[in-house]
Amino acid sequence: MLCVNFVSCTAQKPKIEDVIGIISKVNNYWQQTHPEHERAFWDNAAYHTGNMEAFFLTGNSDYYDYSEAWAEHNEWKGAKSDNKSEWKYSYGESDDYVLFGDYQVCFQVYADLYNVKPDSQKIARAREVMEYQMSTDKNDYWWWSDGLYMAMPVMTKLYKLTDNPLYLEKMHEYWTYANGIMYDAEAGLYYRDAKYVYPKHKSVNGKKDFWARGDGWVLAALARVLKDLPETDPHRQEYIERFQTLAKAVAACQQPEGYWTRSMLDPEHAPGPETSGTAFFTYGLLWGMNNGLLDKATYQPVALKAWDYLTTVALQPNGRIGYVQPIGEKAIPGQVVDANSTSNFGVGAFLLASCEMVRFLN
Repeated sequence: MLCVNFVSCTAQKPKIEDVIGIISKVNNYWQQTHPEHERAFWDNAAYHTGNMEAFFLTGNSDYYDYSEAWAEHNEWKGAKSDNKSEWKYSYGESDDYVLFGDYQVCFQVYADLYNVKPDSQKIARAREVMEYQMSTDKNDYWWWSDGLYMAMPVMTKLYKLTDNPLYLEKMHEYWTYANGIMYDAEAGLYYRDAKYVYPKHKSVNGKKDFWARGDGWVLAALARVLKDLPETDPHRQEYIERFQTLAKAVAACQQPEGYWTRSMLDPEHAPGPETSGTAFFTYGLLWGMNNGLLDKATYQPVALKAWDYLTTVALQPNGRIGYVQPIGEKAIPGQVVDANSTSNFGVGAFLLASCEMVRFLN
């Protein structure tokens, strides 16, 4: 066989013990170099969603303790305002942005911690915030693609803990709004938000500009939602079909080296590898195969190529995860992303992908 693409011809299934060793190396490096706990904003919380997945997979109590200490540091809250009349959800990092999804992703972690050691105070604030939000007549809470990862799985996790059907009804209502402003049916991909919809916004070569991390958030969100969504939910098939459509579109624009470029359909816009989007895609594709929603013959080569990139290029010898695009909302021409570019949310995405790889190999 002629091998045009070296990586695709050499990407083999890793050994389970090697993947578990990588999880330990990466997570221990992160926790040892970040002993101080930070606020409950999205970037920190996204790391902890990966850390809790690593705990569930390995049973390492140090991982549980690290996330629990972070939750306690943040008083089991996101944004901390108690004055509901000032709660907002546009964009902001102050304590009045209680209804902003970037301050709600922490609730996923609190729910996970609760499931291990139940205590009602761990999810009291999460319920207060989400149930207040659901009591309003607004449906435009999720106006950016990242927000689907931040908040959708909160709804399914709290549904499982409360049996309150409103969580699933409102989730679908908010999801429908989000699709109306961000989803491109022709491409099968999501714009980061309404500012980036084509042709109002274009890549450097005049193409549709889909941001890899943004679509990574969506694919990962759907995996996490479907994991907890009841089989009887009337909208389950809709979520499944969107997950499958998105996976197909994602797989089609993987680069030969296994990664995805920051602007998915225009590699020249911001060339070179990027880890956070690649890791979220790897997680989503592996989860889809593990749960019978994606065809293994089609998607295994894609996931293994991506894993090869993640473990031979992104992973540094000391356990640091490199090539993570810094916090932002788009692919930026000329922005330097290299082996020293790391971030909490990128590590979280890497841990999600690694844990799903272990399940795939099992």
